[in-house]
Amino acid sequence: MEKERLTKKRKKIVLTIKQKLTLIERFEKGESMSKLSEEYGIGIQTVRDIVKQKNKLEAFARDCDSSAGPSKRKSMKTSTFEDLDAAMLIWFNQKRAEGIPISGQMCIEAAKTFHENLGIKESFNASSGWMTRFKQRHGIRQLTIQGERLSSNAEAVDEFCVEFQEYLQRENLQPDQIYNADETGLYWKCLPTKTLASMKEKSAPGHKSSKERITVMCCGNASGTHKMKLVVIGKAKKPRSFKGTEIKNLPVDYYSQKGAWMNREIFEDWFKKKWVPEVQSFLKNKGLPQKAVLLLDNAPSHPHESILKTNDGLMVSKFLPPNVTSLIQPMDQGVLSSMKRLYRQKLLKTLVEEDDNLINFWKKMTVLDAIHGIAQSWSKIKPVTLLRSWRSVLPDIETDLMDSEENKENVVSEMCGLVLENLNFFEDVDKENIEEWLNHDLNDPGFERMDDPDIVSLVTQKEENDSNTTSEEDTSGYVSHETALNCIETLLDYTEQRGTEYNNVIALRIFRSEIRNSLKKSQKQMKITDFF
Repeated sequence: MEKERLTKKRKKIVLTIKQKLTLIERFEKGESMSKLSEEYGIGIQTVRDIVKQKNKLEAFARDCDSSAGPSKRKSMKTSTFEDLDAAMLIWFNQKRAEGIPISGQMCIEAAKTFHENLGIKESFNASSGWMTRFKQRHGIRQLTIQGERLSSNAEAVDEFCVEFQEYLQRENLQPDQIYNADETGLYWKCLPTKTLASMKEKSAPGHKSSKERITVMCCGNASGTHKMKLVVIGKAKKPRSFKGTEIKNLPVDYYSQKGAWMNREIFEDWFKKKWVPEVQSFLKNKGLPQKAVLLLDNAPSHPHESILKTNDGLMVSKFLPPNVTSLIQPMDQGVLSSMKRLYRQKLLKTLVEEDDNLINFWKKMTVLDAIHGIAQSWSKIKPVTLLRSWRSVLPDIETDLMDSEENKENVVSEMCGLVLENLNFFEDVDKENIEEWLNHDLNDPGFERMDDPDIVSLVTQKEENDSNTTSEEDTSGYVSHETALNCIETLLDYTEQRGTEYNNVIALRIFRSEIRNSLKKSQKQMKITDFF
C-alpha cells in the first residue's frame, strides 16, 4: 500500500499569484509546510520555493495593472520585449483616455510601428497570440460600444467570477450541481416586422402588433445535463384554452399573475416545490452529493438569499452583482435568444403550412398553443449550448468537464472489468498452467513475446477458425460482440447528432464500455486457449 502511494503520480497543480500569497501568509502565521502541501495538492519543495519568492510575488501583485490580475495569473513571466510592451501600454491608456475605440488590429499595427521605431533588432511577430498575452498581462478586455456605462463595470465582473470560482472550489461543487435561472418576456403572437416585396410595391401595409405577453423562465445546470421544465406565467389562472387539460399535465410549470410578471411569491414557491426536489432527485440518480447552487440576477422579483435555501443549507442561491447581468449571466449568453428564435421559426412554419389568412390564424392561436410551442423550442436547446453559456463565469468549464468525463469513463470501464472478471471465462483452463506460463521465460518455445503483427495474425487466424466452425453450426439468434459493438457505435452517432438527452447518451456509453470489455475478455480467452 505504501509503495502504491509513493509511486502514484500526483496531478500537476499550478497556483495563482493570489493563492501563493495566501499560502505565504498562512505559513508566516505558523502553519506547517506539510499541512499546506497536502491542502493545496503540491509538493513540500514547491511550498519552500513559493515562500522564498515572497518579495517577488508581492512586488508583482503591487505592480499588476488589474485588480483581478493576481487571481488569474499563475506566473510572473513578463514580455520578451519589455520596452515595446511598456510603450504599447502607454499608447493604449492615452487612446482610451481620449475615448477612442481601439480594436485588436489597431494594437497590432501600433506594435509593429513601435518595434520599428524602438530599433529592436530581434524579429517580432505581432500575432493574435501576442495580442491575447498583452491583454492578459494588463487586464484588458473587449467591450461592446454602447450608450450605457453599466457594462463597463469590468472590475465587478472579474471580482465576482473569482469569488464564485473560489466558492465552488471550497464547496467542491461540480458543473452538474451549478444552476442558473432567468426570466424573459415572450410576445407569443409575434408578427414579422419585415417582408419581401416586389419592386412595384412602394410600401408594405402591416397589422397592429399584438401585446399578448407571457413570462418564461428557463433553468438548467452548467454541464447541460439537466434542463428543468420551463416556468410560464400568464395573466389568467386557468385560460379558456386549458379546458379539458389539467395544469399538472402541461409541459411547463404554469403560474398566474395579473400582469403576467414574475414576483417573489411565485419564485419562492417554484424554488421550494420544484427546483429543490427535482435537483435532489437528479443528483441522487447521478450519485452526487445532495448540494447545489442556483445563480440568479438581483431582480426585485427574486427573494433574498436567506429565503432561497433549504434548512440544511445544502441547496442555496447566489446573486450576481448589480449591472453585470447582460455580461455574464449564462442564460443571457445566447440560450434565451436561441429558444425564442426556435419558437418564432416554428410559429412561422405553422403559418406557412396552414396557408390560412393571417387574421384567422392569430384568432385561432391560443396561449396553450404558445406553451406547447415554447416547450418544444426549449427541448431543442442542446446541452452544449447551455455548457458554452457559462464561459463568462467559468472560463475553464469545458476543459474541466472533458477531464471529468474521461475519468468517469475510466471508472466505469474499471467497474465493468471487475464485474466481468467474476464471470467464469476460464472455467475450462487450468489456473496453475496459466500461472506457469506467466512466470515462464519469454524466450522459451511456445512462450515467446509477440509483436503487434503477430498478435493481429493470431487473432485473425482465430476469427477465421471460429467463423468456419460457427458456419457449420446453428447460429440462429446469436449476436457476436463485434456486431453488438458496431450497432452501439451507430446508435451513439445517431443520438449525438440529434441532441438526445445527455443521460441517455451516457447510458449508451456505459453499455458500449461493457461490450468492449466483454470483447477484450473473449479475445484474451481465445489466446490462452490457443497456448494450451
